[in-house]
Amino acid sequence: MTQTVAPVTIGEGSTAAPTTREWPSISVVMPVLNEARHLAESVGQILAQHYLGEVELVIALGPSRDGTDDVARELAAADPRIKLIRNPTGKTPAGLNLGVLAASHEIIARVDGHGVLLPGYLQRAVELLETTGAANVGGMMLAVGTTGFEQAVARAYSSPIGLGGGRFHVGGAEGPAESVYLGVFRRDVLQHLGGFNEHYHRAQDWELNLRIRQAGNLVWFSPELGVTYRPRSSWTELVRQFHATGRWRREVIRQYPDTVSLRYLAPPVAVAGIALGGLLGVVGVATGATLLTVGWLLPLVYGLGLVGASLLEGGNLSWRARAWLPVVLGTVHLSWGTGFLLGSRPHRRNPAGLGR
Repeated sequence: MTQTVAPVTIGEGSTAAPTTREWPSISVVMPVLNEARHLAESVGQILAQHYLGEVELVIALGPSRDGTDDVARELAAADPRIKLIRNPTGKTPAGLNLGVLAASHEIIARVDGHGVLLPGYLQRAVELLETTGAANVGGMMLAVGTTGFEQAVARAYSSPIGLGGGRFHVGGAEGPAESVYLGVFRRDVLQHLGGFNEHYHRAQDWELNLRIRQAGNLVWFSPELGVTYRPRSSWTELVRQFHATGRWRREVIRQYPDTVSLRYLAPPVAVAGIALGGLLGVVGVATGATLLTVGWLLPLVYGLGLVGASLLEGGNLSWRARAWLPVVLGTVHLSWGTGFLLGSRPHRRNPAGLGR
């Protein structure tokens, strides 16, 4: 679409000539599963972007049980820019690949059903694709909670003590990056690389960005790009989320051993240390071997560290969120670490993707 910009007055009696430029069309791809709570807000902010080119939204519907399909149908009936497709497995990478195949345009923006784009996100992303030559640009995951528990989870996401300090969690300078949150991609690069690897139920975005970089292309981070993220609302959901995250991080490291780092090994090391210390302490008490009871220091020091870190990180939170924060931080670390250590190796299926 060509947009004509009105003449700009430079000085008295002088006017600049009208300028035009082509803003490329964008397909926003959104895989959803049980997102009835947040879907309308997320879709509303996409369609309200005021982007100067054409925008379509492709929603890949998984087998939801909470009325997500009804919400999606109502939204699609109200706006012709929305296209609904089926994602029978409900898995995120499959939904993304199906969405890309159904998309009409050459720029693909990934958005989740609980993500809310900040104003100007799409336009700034396109500008960065053009100026940097990157294959994928993205920015910050801005975790925002409403209840005390959700606020504590959001703080854990944005703290180096929680998720280890990745730039798209805690911020940082604009520039080349290992990975970014969600992302706005050049479609031809996605197609050339085969899209998202459907073997990875989690970490598929990180794995794709790794392949993008291995192919000699650029992944670009900018703190100007932000997407609001709605965290898990219950402790059991958080445990399941981070156990799965740890399990799939182990699978990434198994396939790509050069990507191992202290950041990813810290949670399993913490779990192993706490378990060993606790076991030594129990044996020491049972056998009267006083020296072994020193093992209790390992879980004790970890627990005190959580309390101290929570006091440092939670100063401006509500009292409920501050009370939850040490529990949340411990849950994130130990669930991730347990998933990494004990999670069975996922069955290697055909990693279907675009063109496969």
